[in-house]
Amino acid sequence: MFSKILIANRGEVAVRIIRACKEMGIATVAVYSQADVESLHVALADESVCIGSALPSDSYLNAERIVSAAIITKSQAIHPGYGFLAESAAFAQMCKDNNIAFIGPTPDVISLMGDKSRAREKMKEAKVPVIPGSGVLKNIKQAKHEAKQIGYPVLIKARAGGGGKGIRLVQGPDEMENAYLTASKEAQEAFGDGSVYLEKFLYPAKHIEVQVLADEQGNTVCLGERECSIQKNNQKLVEESPSPAVDKELRACLMDTAARAAKAVGYVNAGTIEFLLDENKNFYFMEMNVRLQVEHAVTEQITGIDIVKWQIRIAAGVLLKFKQEDIPVSGSSIECRINAWAPGTVQLLHVPGGPMVRFDSALWAGYSVPPYYDSMLGKLIVFAGTREEAIRKMLAALCELAIEGVPTNIEQQIDIISDPVFGSGDYNTAFMKERGE
Repeated sequence: MFSKILIANRGEVAVRIIRACKEMGIATVAVYSQADVESLHVALADESVCIGSALPSDSYLNAERIVSAAIITKSQAIHPGYGFLAESAAFAQMCKDNNIAFIGPTPDVISLMGDKSRAREKMKEAKVPVIPGSGVLKNIKQAKHEAKQIGYPVLIKARAGGGGKGIRLVQGPDEMENAYLTASKEAQEAFGDGSVYLEKFLYPAKHIEVQVLADEQGNTVCLGERECSIQKNNQKLVEESPSPAVDKELRACLMDTAARAAKAVGYVNAGTIEFLLDENKNFYFMEMNVRLQVEHAVTEQITGIDIVKWQIRIAAGVLLKFKQEDIPVSGSSIECRINAWAPGTVQLLHVPGGPMVRFDSALWAGYSVPPYYDSMLGKLIVFAGTREEAIRKMLAALCELAIEGVPTNIEQQIDIISDPVFGSGDYNTAFMKERGE
């Protein structure tokens, strides 16, 4: 097992990883930008290293400085968290070249699954159903030709990266040129790769994902599914597990397919297979996230398995101690992402308590939210025996959560959880749009 791990991230996820390491008796090293000198992850870590200015390109996206910090502090491994360099094959390779364990999959697998077009072809080979689409497009003319073959509406999607960047909906040929150019430009700015491809736009559909753990011996297990259909601008707002749309038979089929997909690429560590589920209960592979997911906590709540700890164990060569049939799944868990509408200083912070209420965050009263990074302030997670109880518990927790000094989406989340459509479980990815948001 590792004795010291460097966390190549900031905010809530860095705090989450540090806490897991503390429970495992592992020393931690935080890296931080000049804007994060007073951040909670810096205070909680055993050591900390400033790696640059507030700009992500000068700090959290600077692979050379992060690896140098790991070498200087004699860290044996690096946990990338999510975002920033978590899905960078080059960063994973740099860690490997410097004999530092990367807590995640191999560089080759990251590269394969990060290329959405290649990933689709690999899934086809593994008999995993994929959404009808194209290969990487060369120009607008080809895009129009492929879209005509697929049938409008289509999505233009970035070949690289994730997080909703480089995606545009195209309803007809007249919209193609502008959508193609803006999607490609956004992808280039976000990922350094402006390549795009097409996918058939499925509507209505539900966004369902399956959490996978796999060790170096090829042992692979799935920890159930998560429902992530409530999104705005391709950014998730609410997640829950299990999905109210998935019955026992469909769940077994989803998990069998996800395990087959992971094994097909030789996946090791924690990963997530994302699917679209249509109204006829047909599901299609979208992509694989080769990292810890923001919404991993709801899976932890229903299974009792600490995913971060198992990421670390697997990277250290530990084999999974459980088989698929050994994994307990019970109850219902919901997560609401609490986002800031604008930067500001937290004047007051009150976090709700009670059994099975969890707030994963790096906030503290007096903390100044910087304008340079992701807007998420924290994740409010609840667990209960039934979905109905979990909804009531989430509403109570949201009403109790108080963050003053920074404008947040707490009221928006209360409206979502109170919506009868959410309560019914019969919602899809158009939920926010249908609410006029």
